[in-house]
Amino acid sequence: MITPDLDTIHIEAATYRRLVRHLMQERPDVRNVDLMSVAGFCRNCLADWYRKAAETRGITMTGDEAREAVYGMPFEQWQARYPRDALPEQSAASAASHREPG
Repeated sequence: MITPDLDTIHIEAATYRRLVRHLMQERPDVRNVDLMSVAGFCRNCLADWYRKAAETRGITMTGDEAREAVYGMPFEQWQARYPRDALPEQSAASAASHREPG
């Protein structure tokens, strides 16, 4: 495996930050269940990936800490600010399309 150079790491980090800003600040109207149905991942998946990446660097992080890093606030605060329950058909579509991304 080729180790990415520093420029590549910076580009990837900037891309990640832009994705998170888009999902958290610009499109909070898009429900996690909708993301799961269409893309097979959601904001919580990003938090899980963030936590796992931290662990590969030897950094211990809880799920709550990872969600706060991704959501930009405690998850409970996000839920209070953007309350939206999934409709039964959205939950079913999400479950049908979910698979563990690489």
